[in-house]
Amino acid sequence: MPEPELTLFINSKGSIQGYTIGNDMSSRSIEGENALYLPQAKTYDKSAAIGPCLYVIDAPISQETNISIAIKRGEKALYEGTTPLSRMKRSLDELAGFLFRELSFPYGCYLMTGTCLVPPNDFTLEPGDVVEIAIDGIGTLTNTVAYN
Repeated sequence: MPEPELTLFINSKGSIQGYTIGNDMSSRSIEGENALYLPQAKTYDKSAAIGPCLYVIDAPISQETNISIAIKRGEKALYEGTTPLSRMKRSLDELAGFLFRELSFPYGCYLMTGTCLVPPNDFTLEPGDVVEIAIDGIGTLTNTVAYN
């Protein structure tokens, strides 16, 4: 299951330096068996993508910035949604702060911030489906589903 997310680039001191788009894929078949299996549902080959660029600006990204997702099978849109960053429960600085409380990243890191845009429980991706995630000012991350 794709999860469109604003992704923060954080330097080694815990300061947000830029933004990009993340597609944090989860396996519903694993997660659905037991909520405690969430780590396993997110850890497999090709389970995440970031891009299309690193967006660096002088001020924090606006809370009115929209995140959008479209899942297409052929020419048909199977799922679409949009939400502003202002719907996030925690601030971006707060999320970065929690990450750096117990962990160190000598070269910095990327942090996917979570999402509320998730297709319905009965939806399953199929090979050839195209997932497009767009964030205002950053661009569009496009992934095509494939089994290897």
